[in-house]
Amino acid sequence: MTRWSTPVVAALVAAVLTPATAGAASPPFTGSVFRATHNSYSGDVDGAKNSLAYQLDHGVRFLELDVHDNGYATAHDYAVGHDSPGNLVDHGGGNPASNNLRDWLAVVNTWSAGHPAAAPIVVMLDLKDDLTDNPSFAAGNLPALNQELESVFGGRLLRAKDYPAGQPAVDALRGRVLPLLSGDGTTRAEYKRDVGYHPAVALNGRGQIVEVHDSGAGALWYWTGTYGDDGRVTWLRHGKYDSGQTPAVALNDNGDLVEVHQSPGATTLWYHVGKLGADGEITWQASHQYDNGVLPTVAFTDPAGTRLREIHRSQSSSQNWSWDGVLSGTTVAWTGNAKTSDARFPQATATSGGRRVTVWTGADGPTPAQTLRADTDLVAGDRIRYRQVAFDEFQKGDSAELQQGALFYGAPASESAFIASARQSGKLVRGWDFDSAGQATTPLANYPATNHPYDAWYQTLLTQNGAVE
Repeated sequence: MTRWSTPVVAALVAAVLTPATAGAASPPFTGSVFRATHNSYSGDVDGAKNSLAYQLDHGVRFLELDVHDNGYATAHDYAVGHDSPGNLVDHGGGNPASNNLRDWLAVVNTWSAGHPAAAPIVVMLDLKDDLTDNPSFAAGNLPALNQELESVFGGRLLRAKDYPAGQPAVDALRGRVLPLLSGDGTTRAEYKRDVGYHPAVALNGRGQIVEVHDSGAGALWYWTGTYGDDGRVTWLRHGKYDSGQTPAVALNDNGDLVEVHQSPGATTLWYHVGKLGADGEITWQASHQYDNGVLPTVAFTDPAGTRLREIHRSQSSSQNWSWDGVLSGTTVAWTGNAKTSDARFPQATATSGGRRVTVWTGADGPTPAQTLRADTDLVAGDRIRYRQVAFDEFQKGDSAELQQGALFYGAPASESAFIASARQSGKLVRGWDFDSAGQATTPLANYPATNHPYDAWYQTLLTQNGAVE
């Protein structure tokens, strides 16, 4: 007897149930209309929507979850709610008893797993808080959100970076879940790019990368990543680790790193020891002052990665000074401080094992001039940014950088000109608070997000416009 794998069974089920098997060509995704709800989590508390599963059972393919992050460090999760966690949340009808985002995403994943022939489901996260002030993964920054989406949905997740080129048909995307970021504009912008000053980079023989930079206002931040076979860097983790300016970093093959920097607005020099984990997270040790000066640089000088040399410039002249160091556990023993005619180490370029990475700042189209960029020996000009797991919504009134490359557009349903224009340009458009047939545009928004999805006027309008399920 032939045994079929789960993905094959799902594909066969989809093939049997989709319109294409009835002889009808599958419509393009961007040209299709889908039932959508506004504040989907509020069920019957605000509007008349019922539970998430009930909405999905009745053809809804766009769900909105309002998300808060300020309790992440304690709850280890984001919270669902309108003005605050739990506000206007309907916990009845099979919805989760908790406000934890993971529990609400799990409802969608379970439903999707049981309906592999369903049209693609968009799960929009309306970010009610600014996630850019979260200093680490543990505090709930954007890599933590990426990981939560990937861990809940697994292979059903269609990441933004994997969206098919051209005009994919609805049938090609059946059974998939598309995450979409909306809400806080600062967070949406940082998801697409990061900005900084004085970037420096280290690369080891295993292809691991650590980048450090300052904010221009006294904060020190890091990125970690890996050098891929295609020469592109996949950036894994991002976080704030101290205050300071003009940082530099050295990294050995064991993942041990030594970072040096100048104090903000002063000329004291400090160093950190850190450990880079397999997941890309850095465990930082406390900082220690080791000298006075400006523009410090550092490098390992032996194959074992235990001996170091630091070279910086005097705070009062053009004279360079150096230190020799030995890394031992979580500290460095510095000796041999002396003047040197040697140049400071290059901090913006690192090479190892035939690979090269250079970091720099520069605008990428409409992005700021201080946008962090990276070149390798094979690829030039990539942004240093989060893995593009989620799509990023462009809303009426947003900056040009949020519009750049955006697939999803959004506006209140009353913004008929914006909605019609975006639809005509081939975008996927959401019109929220769509609560009257009189708000219909030509063409209709792809996602007319309503608070009353079962009213006769809405059902008739969506049927007339060929809503896809």
